[in-house]
Amino acid sequence: MSATTSETPTKLQLLELLAAIGTAQWRDFAAAAAHHGLTSTQAKVLAQLGGPLPMRALATLLVCDALNVTGIVDRLEARGLVRREPDPADRRVKNVVATDEGRDVIRRVREEMQATHGALDTLGAEDSTTLYGLLARLRPGMEKDA
Repeated sequence: MSATTSETPTKLQLLELLAAIGTAQWRDFAAAAAHHGLTSTQAKVLAQLGGPLPMRALATLLVCDALNVTGIVDRLEARGLVRREPDPADRRVKNVVATDEGRDVIRRVREEMQATHGALDTLGAEDSTTLYGLLARLRPGMEKDA
């Protein structure tokens, strides 16, 4: 189906297109992360840290065991990209917080995603606004079980 076809795409066609775009974006993200000596999972942890997050919440976001998160956070902490802090509401809970250096690294990773930036650069202002609105509408339904 071409972009000019007026036929409504099926859910399967939409799913396949979302999967292809997601895979390409992830590949671009992983390559940019590797340039900074990070695994894609380490970079994903940094990308999730808009604020303090409990280790258990990180495990849920990464869809992995909490023990795996401990190892990932240990390596990021050793590089000075994150730190652990006790949760003010429950001192038994450890929150992971990105350091200034960690925030800078993930910002650079995102800036260096050349394939993704190149693809987005093909969109005009109106298309960018439309795409943003559509993705924003889809996001809550996609993240409700996360």
